[in-house]
Amino acid sequence: MAEAVPASIGGVPVLILKEGTTRARGRDAQRANIMAARVIAESLKSSLGPRGMDKMLVSSFGDVTITGDGAVMLKEMDIQHPAAKMMAEVAKAQDDEVGDGTTTAVVLAGALLERAEDLIEKEVHPTIIVDGFAKAAEKSLEVLRKIAIDVNPTDKAVLRRIAAVSQASKASAEHADLIADMAVEAILKVAQRTPEGYKVDIDDVKVEKKAGGSVTDTKLIDGIVLDKEVVHPGMPKRIENAKIALLNCPLEVEKTEFDAKINIQDPNQMKAFLDEEERILRNMVEKVASTGANVLICEKGIDDIAQHFLAKKGILAVRRAKQSDMEKLAKATGGKIVTNIEDLKPSDLGSAKLVEERKVADDKMTFIEGCKESRSVTILVRGGAERIVDEVERGIHDALAVVRDVVQTPMIVAGGGAPEMEVAVQLKRFAGSLSGREQLAVMAFAEALEEIPITLAENAGLDPIDILVELRSRHEKGEKWAGVNPFSGKVEEMYKNNVIEPLVVKEQVIKSATEAASMILRIDDVIAAGKSKETPSPPSKGKGESESESESSSD
Repeated sequence: MAEAVPASIGGVPVLILKEGTTRARGRDAQRANIMAARVIAESLKSSLGPRGMDKMLVSSFGDVTITGDGAVMLKEMDIQHPAAKMMAEVAKAQDDEVGDGTTTAVVLAGALLERAEDLIEKEVHPTIIVDGFAKAAEKSLEVLRKIAIDVNPTDKAVLRRIAAVSQASKASAEHADLIADMAVEAILKVAQRTPEGYKVDIDDVKVEKKAGGSVTDTKLIDGIVLDKEVVHPGMPKRIENAKIALLNCPLEVEKTEFDAKINIQDPNQMKAFLDEEERILRNMVEKVASTGANVLICEKGIDDIAQHFLAKKGILAVRRAKQSDMEKLAKATGGKIVTNIEDLKPSDLGSAKLVEERKVADDKMTFIEGCKESRSVTILVRGGAERIVDEVERGIHDALAVVRDVVQTPMIVAGGGAPEMEVAVQLKRFAGSLSGREQLAVMAFAEALEEIPITLAENAGLDPIDILVELRSRHEKGEKWAGVNPFSGKVEEMYKNNVIEPLVVKEQVIKSATEAASMILRIDDVIAAGKSKETPSPPSKGKGESESESESSSD
């Protein structure tokens, strides 16, 4: 129970912490933290696997998010408890690192804490549990690497299957093949070969959303799509064999940084002033045209007069492009971003087969296609409604991430809870070689791993006890890829069923869940500062009322 922090010397109370501070210690603090973390895990449990359910999250502003993605759920939830926030961080770390397995990581962390609580009740010290969990995690990673299968990092069939399996638990599952094909093509286009293997920056794949049409209208563009229109109606809307100038400076007459006044005596001076401004802008446009550029993408503004001159030169121009889009354009077209127009040279220009303004839904967008380098591509996501588009985008992010994982680390395992079950069986054997209470912690870790196939079975409406017994039996016989098939409702050979996942996702699940559970178990004292109260402002005096008047009126 939380209470104020008391202290006294010789019967005289001494104030150590700020008034309103509360403290929970020992078993009470541990129970409260474990309970908070387990509540988060329980809330995500029903979303695990292809038969999992979605959650509808409504923000304080009334914004609605419908998703089955663990990381998105925890991000949208307004979590208050500090231990529960750690679980949200587990999902975020999993998502940032490998892009998939967020729900699995949180469910496993919750299962570890549940088993740890049982051991604490049996007077096993949390430090011993944490040490046992660390040994179990190390052994788990060793087992996973031993059973993992090496693959060719550019084997499209394997990569497509990996991407399709990542969609099974998403709302985009019915379009899994379409998304998988695009994810594989996109990642292989931006992957760079190095002596150590392939390197992939997932940011090189731009995902642009536009509600309207159908999910089947989603396309992979070999280039960049800008959510911008051509700035002037007199400019061409389509240019083939484009030479593209990328500018990070305005095509405007710069204003002075300090206040300046111009005294004009007669109209001729005014005309000379305007003519000079026009001459400066004309020179800027001439400079762009002299390099041979017929397309201009500018990160800053373009003056109306400059737009007119660009249109006369037949140059297609787009202004106020995002910095991230400019960087992707530089990678895709092979151009250089120039920060001073005087430095622009023909060698700085990028190239593309086609630059065209097209109408997508109600908006105009600029497509830069057929790029020379093709080290950056775009997936244009379509869907019947905004929420469908958002969920498909999340599905595409996961597909891109898992394909990236396998391209960079070409090792896979089967899904359906098979690797977790195999690791659990081998951990129980390993526990027998340990002496002391750490053996109990390793056994608890193995039981927590069994929670994954059990949850998959529960979410598919199967009897978890029957499934668990059969899984244990088959893994003991050496069937390392025996897992739960939620569609047939049976224990099957998941590798033969083509249900495969990246090894790094499973490794990260174990690392993230173990670290989060260990951190929560180490806490035995929670000291929470009281909420600061706003100091009431003094009552304002009436207008024109002097201090002496206010005093005399109160007498």
